[in-house]
Amino acid sequence: MGDCITTYTGKHFDPTHPDEELICIEDIAHALSLLCRGNGHVRTFFSVGQHCILCAKEAEARGYSGRLILASLLHDASECYMSDVPRPFKKSLPAYRKQEEALLNIIYQKYLGSGLSAIEEQKLKEIDNDLLWYDLKYLLNETPDTPKPVVHVPIQYRQYPFSQVEEEYRNLFDQLSAKICK
Repeated sequence: MGDCITTYTGKHFDPTHPDEELICIEDIAHALSLLCRGNGHVRTFFSVGQHCILCAKEAEARGYSGRLILASLLHDASECYMSDVPRPFKKSLPAYRKQEEALLNIIYQKYLGSGLSAIEEQKLKEIDNDLLWYDLKYLLNETPDTPKPVVHVPIQYRQYPFSQVEEEYRNLFDQLSAKICK
């Protein structure tokens, strides 16, 4: 077990040598519901799981495909196994970024059948950046330098019990998986 983490479901997972068979949505939903956005430097707890749910709902509101909606839900799933590193610091960690990208591609392969295309990645990054603008404004009380982006879903920065976020994440995953697997 030396280089492994023990997941919520009791699996021994090595994030540097990920085994697709050990990746499970229960671990992802649970861990992301407990991880705080902004490395915890926010006015109120807002989980990465809540952020991912919001991204998926925004992708749906923009009329994107079921595949891209599911990708939006999963886009931070690697953080379940590798934790989160704030963007400014992550920029100086090329090995971490490479490892994170490889793990995320394995997650996409498992749940979407393939990695994302360049267009899908761009659309997903746009949603992520748009919602980051609101995080900065309302979770950190900072005024971003960019114009306020238009989002199509209501954003409520409320703390919900992690079990409620975990359940909503899993239910949304199940709904979306059923749609794209048909």
